[in-house]
Amino acid sequence: MKTLTRISNAIMEKYLPDPYIFVTILTVLVLLLGVTLTDSSPLDMVTYWGDGFWGLLSFTMQMVIVLAAGHILANSPVFKSALSTLASKIKTPGMAIIIVTFVSLIACWINWGFGLVIGALFAKEIARYVKKVDYRLLIASAYSGFVIWHGGLAGSVPLSIATEGHPFADIMGVVPTNITLFSTYNLFIVIVIVLTLPFFNRWMMPKEKDVVEVDPVLLVEDKTELPKPENNFASRSERSYILTILVGLIGLVYLFHHFITKGFVLDLNVVNTIFIILGIIFHGTPQRFLAAAQDAIKTTTGIVFQFPFYAGIMGMMTASGLAAVFSEWFVNISNENTFYLFSFYAAGLVNFFVPSGGGQWAVQAPIMLDAATSLGADYAKTAMAIAWGDAWTNMIQPFWALPALAIAGLKAKDIMGFCLFILIFTGIIISLGLLFF
Repeated sequence: MKTLTRISNAIMEKYLPDPYIFVTILTVLVLLLGVTLTDSSPLDMVTYWGDGFWGLLSFTMQMVIVLAAGHILANSPVFKSALSTLASKIKTPGMAIIIVTFVSLIACWINWGFGLVIGALFAKEIARYVKKVDYRLLIASAYSGFVIWHGGLAGSVPLSIATEGHPFADIMGVVPTNITLFSTYNLFIVIVIVLTLPFFNRWMMPKEKDVVEVDPVLLVEDKTELPKPENNFASRSERSYILTILVGLIGLVYLFHHFITKGFVLDLNVVNTIFIILGIIFHGTPQRFLAAAQDAIKTTTGIVFQFPFYAGIMGMMTASGLAAVFSEWFVNISNENTFYLFSFYAAGLVNFFVPSGGGQWAVQAPIMLDAATSLGADYAKTAMAIAWGDAWTNMIQPFWALPALAIAGLKAKDIMGFCLFILIFTGIIISLGLLFF
């Protein structure tokens, strides 16, 4: 395994381009495939791209906030002390890889936005304390927990089809989570991944001579210089704890009311609200909170300027029917025994071009549910096969790695050599769960 990962890392470092170059290559590729495999003309594909370019604008802003707010929270004195205390208990590189993987898996199972940020922040803090741990593998391990998100409590597909009036209710009805998230096959997949992936990641640890430790520069935090206090209203209000207490109380009362009335529902907006309110409270004064925000926003550049390109790709895939073409390839070679497996693989392929769980379900559901009807397959399991496919290939899709990479200060090529083997390992587990349960 050490030899294989060393070769994989060398290949990725040499040939995998920056995520921006990757998304531009995908844009051109999808345009050419759309012209070749559908009835769309080049002008049609360009139009679809332009029409879809701003389709993820709301989601882009959510991701900017989840990254910036997570960064603000992590750099607050209280949270930083807690992370440091936990990280200081870890003594060996092997223990570091196992624990950061496990923490990331559990956090992503609870909520993917929370897990995506917390895993990377925890890994970076561990790098301060544990010597001779491969920083690339540490961040890859933190990101690997994301593979479980669509089988967890915040999975967009199972939560969508469990909601009254969802778009495909006339075909499959309302599907309760006890036969999706808490089904035998889904619990098998989740439990086996949680119990084995930390040790698989540990197995990939490079030989000591090949270890790439963290660059100390990445651990140096740029702090915005706070202005000197002045004896005027503006300066006093910026340093006021009273304003922090009032805003904090408003936020906490809202969150308390939300969880009391709606249960433990964590969507991306709620996660962002938690991060922001706790960040405000833990920094103490508005001045310190705003200084932390100024530092944090620097990490969001990749998201701001790359997500619109993925939205354009998604527009081409959906409007041209190219996503349907990919799905039908797998449907045509399926039977009643292999249908769920090929649904999973089809979703994994489409996820490269439509990296949005909800968007992918909207594209693939009509084809896959129609095929399920013809084969007499179970609708709930079909939906979960698509959900797992969406989560699975995120391991080698730079789109979702951008927040973790921004926090870590790494490039996609630094972790993808490890992520490729995580993809293979988890793909085997998911395939077995869908095929035999």
